[in-house]
Amino acid sequence: MRAASALAAVGILGVAAAWPADRADAFCSVFSRHPCNPTHCSVFQRRPCIPEIEYPLGQDLRLTIESAAAAGVAAAHAAKDMQSDHKLDTLNAMFDALRACWIPPPRDEARAGMQMSVRFSFKRSGEIIGTPRVTYTSPDTPSETKDLYHRAVTEALERCTPMPFSSGLGGAVAGRPIAIRFVDNRAMQ
Repeated sequence: MRAASALAAVGILGVAAAWPADRADAFCSVFSRHPCNPTHCSVFQRRPCIPEIEYPLGQDLRLTIESAAAAGVAAAHAAKDMQSDHKLDTLNAMFDALRACWIPPPRDEARAGMQMSVRFSFKRSGEIIGTPRVTYTSPDTPSETKDLYHRAVTEALERCTPMPFSSGLGGAVAGRPIAIRFVDNRAMQ
């Protein structure tokens, strides 16, 4: 019995000594004495597969939409483009489509420098998941003005959705938070 356990110990030590500890692809576990990238794999695999990467906070999709002087014309073109068979296949194309759908409130009812941010997510099909949530409004804004801009933001998102995503873009953005900041800076142009 002692001879068998001694032979097993020598065999384990021989394997451990043959395993290179300084290689980047070396096996990593909680028993390792050297720094490594933790992985998640099956117990049935012989080597690590995919490192667990903790993404830093704030890796969502962010967009700023500034009000243009001729926003109504751009929105009409956007609505026409949304109904065509053209699929959006890049984030820039999605952001351009969202920008084109924005029609700010009329100038006589608008507030110079007004900002409102909303946060939402898309499904793979291009529909919005749930109701977009307002996360920021310019301070000291009267409630009537907030309601006016909220209505304009809601109408812009209704005009744009469902977004005609390609299958690749739909899979990439599905469920990821999107934060859009609407800025009415027409008085400053």
